[in-house]
Amino acid sequence: MDVGADEFEQSLPLLQELVLGADFVGLDIEFTGLRSNQSRPQQIRCLFFHSLFDLPSEWYLKTRQSVQQFTICQIGLSVFSSIEGESNKYVAHSCNFFLFPTTFGVLDSEFSFQASSVQFLNQYGFDYNKFLKNGIPYMNEEQEKKIKHNILTGNWKVRSSLDKDQIKVVIDEVTRWLDLAEEGDWMTLPGIAGFQAFEIQLVLRQALPNIWTVLRDQGIIVKKVSKQHRWYLENTSCDRESCWKEKILLSARGFSVFFQMLVKAQKQPLVGHNMMTDLLHLHEKFFRPLPESYDQFKLNIHSLFPVLIDTKNVTKDIWKELNFPRVSNLSEVYEVLNSDLNPTKSSGPVIIHASKCEKYAETKYPHEAAYDAFLCGSVLLKVAHLLLWRVHGAGSLPELSFPLYLDVLAPYVNQNFSGPDYPSIRPPILLLSVRRWPGVSEQQVYREFQNLCKFDVRRLSRSQFLLLTNKFKDARSILREYRGHPTLQISLYRYWRHSPDINCLLQVCGVVATWALLALVLGRPDP
Repeated sequence: MDVGADEFEQSLPLLQELVLGADFVGLDIEFTGLRSNQSRPQQIRCLFFHSLFDLPSEWYLKTRQSVQQFTICQIGLSVFSSIEGESNKYVAHSCNFFLFPTTFGVLDSEFSFQASSVQFLNQYGFDYNKFLKNGIPYMNEEQEKKIKHNILTGNWKVRSSLDKDQIKVVIDEVTRWLDLAEEGDWMTLPGIAGFQAFEIQLVLRQALPNIWTVLRDQGIIVKKVSKQHRWYLENTSCDRESCWKEKILLSARGFSVFFQMLVKAQKQPLVGHNMMTDLLHLHEKFFRPLPESYDQFKLNIHSLFPVLIDTKNVTKDIWKELNFPRVSNLSEVYEVLNSDLNPTKSSGPVIIHASKCEKYAETKYPHEAAYDAFLCGSVLLKVAHLLLWRVHGAGSLPELSFPLYLDVLAPYVNQNFSGPDYPSIRPPILLLSVRRWPGVSEQQVYREFQNLCKFDVRRLSRSQFLLLTNKFKDARSILREYRGHPTLQISLYRYWRHSPDINCLLQVCGVVATWALLALVLGRPDP
């Protein structure tokens, strides 16, 4: 189900009911850009781009910059609920929400597009028209405070010269109509909706004391009234200005209203796949600007969503144990779990789509946010069933339920989202020592190896470089291919042996020890 600004407010009660009754919620987000080394190879390192050498706190600071530069264009949620009276059967309600930053009064956000991201989403059929023309507005708490103050105090402004021109045309049209109209007559301004409808009503009511406006499905209804009747409406009508200023704020908050619903439903796990960047965007766009501290971010996100599960962390362990084929993305993980390679394929949970979400039943929609959110939830259930099977064996499984699945998933709950980061297992760092290649740069080293594998390069000294890849087989391949090379010698990097800081410290200690020994010898009295 696709939801834009036109459908959003009407769908809120149903969405709230679904979330409050859910076992868990799958999440996926599409952005206007990423700016990471996942999207393009890096020849030259700079502060903004990610590196395999980055500590989690360094990765956070770089990703924070990109989150502030780019925006969300689509959020996908898949709400999973167990079906009462049926054992281990779930129904998934999947929704795509097209978002566009709130542009009202003083709020006018700036964001960037990354060409490769636009091409990527376009390749998979992303509807940019719905994103740009019918995106649901949103704001974070700081923006909400600002716009609430401006709306309730009447200190608001029309956003742009285009809006001013449009409003001037409307005022001229209404003024001409008023010259000929009598009290009780009314006219319709069609095709005006959203914030523009609220803005136009504010302007008309402020500029013309003998009219009253009402927003209806067909547009804005303008009625000619006496000044006395206008005073009466302003003080008694349910559509008086003080009432619909609150409606303006509610409409301006948009998806942020639903975000708060998700936050209040804290008992339900929020599930994603490689979801850290998604969480940074949720924090920045709907809660507060991202803090500089990585630890503070984790405290904040844990207070918002106390139960977070990343299926990438869960699948890593089970993949090694069962010797599943190597996979690189969420769709491939899902395919393996649905194949005969999965020993619990026939006994696992049954998942069906809700009535308005059946397009995912037969057709794949990779990188459509709601489809990927559905894959996240499905992977979670299937992997949880595998973990339970590993503990109890095929013949002695207890009565299956989501709380039981959640118990077996306990080691992965909030992994890397709360407290110290879980130590990652990755290939060893390699040391490249260069001979007879004066002035060699990181870029030249990268080009030397780029046809063999993907890796990051960091200079250690004038003739030494560190190499790091994210695949063990690539590290073994480099060591094998360059064994005995006359110019490029590659070995395993040992911090205590190869670090310039340690070498410097050892040299200083050696000098101090030598001087101490010399002083001891020279200071010894003659016999």
